[in-house]
Amino acid sequence: MDMVALGIFLTAAVGLLGSPGPAIAALIAVGRARGFVGGLPYFLGLQVGLAIAAGVTAAGLFSLLAAFPSALRIMTIAATVYLIYLAYKIASSPVGDTAEERSRTHASPAAGFLLGMTNPKAYLAFASLLASYTLIKESAQHDTLAKWFLLVVVMIVVDIIWLYVGVFLRRLRLSPSSERALNVTLGLMVLIAAGLAFV
Repeated sequence: MDMVALGIFLTAAVGLLGSPGPAIAALIAVGRARGFVGGLPYFLGLQVGLAIAAGVTAAGLFSLLAAFPSALRIMTIAATVYLIYLAYKIASSPVGDTAEERSRTHASPAAGFLLGMTNPKAYLAFASLLASYTLIKESAQHDTLAKWFLLVVVMIVVDIIWLYVGVFLRRLRLSPSSERALNVTLGLMVLIAAGLAFV
């Protein structure tokens, strides 16, 4: 394995997959609403969806999908509708609740899976990373498999960090007005991230 290419690949993967986007904005909001343990099901659903999306891209199926603009449009619409719903739920979350009451809001594993599978930004990042930085020159198949594995590891690490950012925000003792402002800000973050990724 080319160690220089590996270092460049990992740096690029952390930069692309760890930069704010719809999934990361959603993870922060879920971590704040449900805490670490309560946010794990959403996190796991998201990781499964993203891992499958990376596998689809690695298998070359995203190029096939991209040949059908209507399919990409449907994916974009599905993800956008979900993110608008999530942003609304976050922004309108009750303030001054106990942690137990707040934990009832949104974030099922299926919702995380849906976002992971329908996030065009993720597919484009995967396609860019998989097409560059040859790690194993002797075998294209092993090179693709190694890159897919590394992408999954990077996603897990960066996403767990962002989930913890949400958990940290949950632990802050805020006045009701400050908590409302934070809820609205997180909701707007989701909408802005969705707009940047899907337009």
